[in-house]
Amino acid sequence: MEWREKVAVQRRRAFADEEYWGRPIAGWGDPEPRVLIVGLAPAAHGGNRTGRIFTGDRSGDWLFASLHRVGLASQPTSVHAGDGQRLIGARMAATVRCAPPDNKPTPLERTTCLPWLAREVEMVAPSVRCIVCLGGFAWQGVWPALKQAGYEVPRPRPKFGHGAEAELAPPPAVTRRDPVLLLGCYHPSQQNTFTGRVTEEMLDTVLTRARDYR
Repeated sequence: MEWREKVAVQRRRAFADEEYWGRPIAGWGDPEPRVLIVGLAPAAHGGNRTGRIFTGDRSGDWLFASLHRVGLASQPTSVHAGDGQRLIGARMAATVRCAPPDNKPTPLERTTCLPWLAREVEMVAPSVRCIVCLGGFAWQGVWPALKQAGYEVPRPRPKFGHGAEAELAPPPAVTRRDPVLLLGCYHPSQQNTFTGRVTEEMLDTVLTRARDYR
């Protein structure tokens, strides 16, 4: 928390004239989504600056371009909270709600933010058909949130991988009993996109699978 607020004051030179959000960031998007996208945490000069996850950073540039190509976002870019961007049948949330140093949240931060993620997962459970986890940290963090939200969590937990899949029974309170698909996807971080570990085609394939599931 202290680092998040420090970054908001000691701003990056390129954004020196902007007022940073500098506070925890909640999920956003369609209130009744078919697809829920779970990320790592707000970027220091992305979501922590703009107040919207994956907005104003290079990971978001890749993600929103892909979401737009597959029809889950109204625009190919997301630069600030008032830019008119709209998610179509999709919603985003972060495992950790505050920007961590070096984009590396600690297990304690993940545990501290768990109740908020679990609540977001619970609120969209009636409509969600697929949950996409961007990266191994999100994959690990979403399991306890799913359990708290009432999902039946398999044991042993499936391992993370790009394109990894697991079907989950929805919470008892959800009248629809069709399984919900959990999908793994490599995070579109600069390291992954620069090295080719993640390509546009790979992102598009995962998000198309999510869009078309049931």
